[in-house]
Amino acid sequence: MNRPQLSVVIPVYNEEAGLAALFARLYPALDKLGVTYEVVFVNDGSRDRSAAMLAEQYRARPDVTRVVLFNGNYGQHMAILAGFEHTRGEWVVTLDADLQNPPEEIGKLVAQLAAGHDYVGTVRMNRQDTWFRRHASRAMNRLRERITRIRMTDQGCMLRGYSRHIVDTVNQCREINTFIPALAYTFAQNPTEVDVAHEERFAGESKYSLYSLIRLNFDLVTGFSVVPLQWLSGVGITLSAASGILFVVLMARRFLFGSEVQGVFTLFAVTFCLLGVILFGMGLLGEYIGRIYQQVRQRPRYLVQAVLQAHESHDAHPVAHGDKSGSQSATLSTGATELGSHTS
Repeated sequence: MNRPQLSVVIPVYNEEAGLAALFARLYPALDKLGVTYEVVFVNDGSRDRSAAMLAEQYRARPDVTRVVLFNGNYGQHMAILAGFEHTRGEWVVTLDADLQNPPEEIGKLVAQLAAGHDYVGTVRMNRQDTWFRRHASRAMNRLRERITRIRMTDQGCMLRGYSRHIVDTVNQCREINTFIPALAYTFAQNPTEVDVAHEERFAGESKYSLYSLIRLNFDLVTGFSVVPLQWLSGVGITLSAASGILFVVLMARRFLFGSEVQGVFTLFAVTFCLLGVILFGMGLLGEYIGRIYQQVRQRPRYLVQAVLQAHESHDAHPVAHGDKSGSQSATLSTGATELGSHTS
């Protein structure tokens, strides 16, 4: 099998209701691009029929389809990393399976990659999300850019394009918690952005809860910057200076006006405010320490249960792991990865 020009990585989690529509739109859209391609689906521990449907699609188009099956749910970004590990194309595009980003828009990213850009971000036009999601995303974009200096107009859009050297560099990173678009952006020499259409979700509900979004943005901020720690140090210095000034003022009032009992509740309020700052600081430090703890344990980032992929120059039929005949063209590889890498 020759090396394709384009690889499309699609993480899948409980997308049974929309996969048929995705297949019906994705492959015709890629066929029209006039480039050789492969599609790498990563099943992130789906509990519905997603894995079975991906296997069926592999059997229908084994020449251009790969399927990576996780043995559990490890998250969207771990699924993308696993997809990166199994891509061979010179250009790699990531796409969500929910059809909110139309597959027909992939051509815009391919054009920019062909023009020499090594990172292509996207900006969703006329977003079909709730008012809260749109404004919360906009606020987090501003906060992230201020803290990390990573310039992504729309960090929540997973339709993005990467050159081969960016993907290879990302594959060399062994971070446990990461945000793929931001990580790739830090390695890019010639990034750009394009406007893309945005549609309503075809079926089902978003897999990102409010907590998941907060967790993701926390990972983004703490994983790419120590500015929060610097801000915390600044707050500590400011409060220390304010406490010193308050002490001098209280001592002066005691000598000038004698002992006073007024203002006790104000002091209580100040005390509680300081306690809140201290607890926030402890939580922030704990976040950084927790990331270090997760990293030094060196546990696998994900475990691959099986990989459906075609061998070179043979007829495509899946065979069970352990078949030594070599007469089939597709393998069903099983086993675990070491720190997220899998050799099929």
